[in-house]
Amino acid sequence: MNNNEKNASKDFTALEQKLKIAFKDKNLLTQAFIHRSYLNENPQIGLGNNERLEFLGDAVLELVATEYLYRKYPGKPEGELTSWRAALVNTKMISSVAYKLGFSDFLLLSKGESKEEGKSRQYILANTYEAFIGSLYLDSGYEACRQFIYESLIRELPEIIEKKLYKDSKSRFQEVAQEKMKITPTYRVLEEKGPDHNKQFLVGVYIGPELIAKGGGTSKQEAEEETARIALETKGW
Repeated sequence: MNNNEKNASKDFTALEQKLKIAFKDKNLLTQAFIHRSYLNENPQIGLGNNERLEFLGDAVLELVATEYLYRKYPGKPEGELTSWRAALVNTKMISSVAYKLGFSDFLLLSKGESKEEGKSRQYILANTYEAFIGSLYLDSGYEACRQFIYESLIRELPEIIEKKLYKDSKSRFQEVAQEKMKITPTYRVLEEKGPDHNKQFLVGVYIGPELIAKGGGTSKQEAEEETARIALETKGW
């Protein structure tokens, strides 16, 4: 076995033991972790990247989450269930779950991609989680996927509902500020820099004259959302 084959096959035994899932087809498990960048440097490994598996897993994930919400909350309207599902299966949530499961230790990436952090790594982890579901579906069927998703992701739903995480940060901050302080927060652009194709905005959020928090982003909307998120943490809301 050459070095590339060793790298491609990483020892997934520890992950299978942790998840209490044994794949019949180990290649399916390996492929779920292969980012397209890895194949550029290791074209001879004999497996494709995980994008088609991600496509399949995304559909399975949405069905499992939708079915659970439909059965668990029979009195809730479609709009509310849709908001809850969106909060449950969004990139931030499923990348966080993938990280807790230890998926980061098994990613097969190019040397350059392996150094990327932040949003780039978040997207890769989220996509890998979906690809893993796709692999599990092909290897063991729908019921195995449902059990895995229940145990790894659906368990986060009570916190999402309790803390109203299905609402964006800006909406939540405004709602709590009005409830606690009877004031609607206001946002101001404090700084704007960079060329037109790559603008960076620094925004502040105020309650009355008091500056509560600052946050940045590549658009005013993104900066305001980030600022509201920081403000919620600052105020302990």
